[in-house]
Amino acid sequence: MPTTLTSEATTVWTGDLPTGSGTVTLDSSHAAEFAVNWKARAEGVSNTTNPEELLGAAHAACFSMALANALGSAGHTPESIQTTAAVTFAAGTGVIGSHLLVSAKIPGLTEAEFEAFAQDAKENCPISKALAGIPITIEAELA
Repeated sequence: MPTTLTSEATTVWTGDLPTGSGTVTLDSSHAAEFAVNWKARAEGVSNTTNPEELLGAAHAACFSMALANALGSAGHTPESIQTTAAVTFAAGTGVIGSHLLVSAKIPGLTEAEFEAFAQDAKENCPISKALAGIPITIEAELA
């Protein structure tokens, strides 16, 4: 396993900010290309994405992986972990927060134990660390 890994995504943008648009490609897989534009970011227009949604995808995936790793290291195998990351953008300010909503099935774990694992994963997943300049909140539920 490599000790460092660089992951890439590429955006091609045409036009100005208000009327222009672009595509984001995940370079490692080429499996997905996402349309992106200002209206998706500022007005919530559907059928396109925005940087905050992509950041939320990264945060949700990273958190879920960190939680699975911590649980596994402690001898608990999760049946499932579902994480939604809601990243909030304020025009003129930027990204102002990320809220993690987590539901997991983990046999033999108490609610208090789960809460401790979830808090640890929230604080220590690499994307949470990268987002240290914004508030990160969490709601965790053991299903």
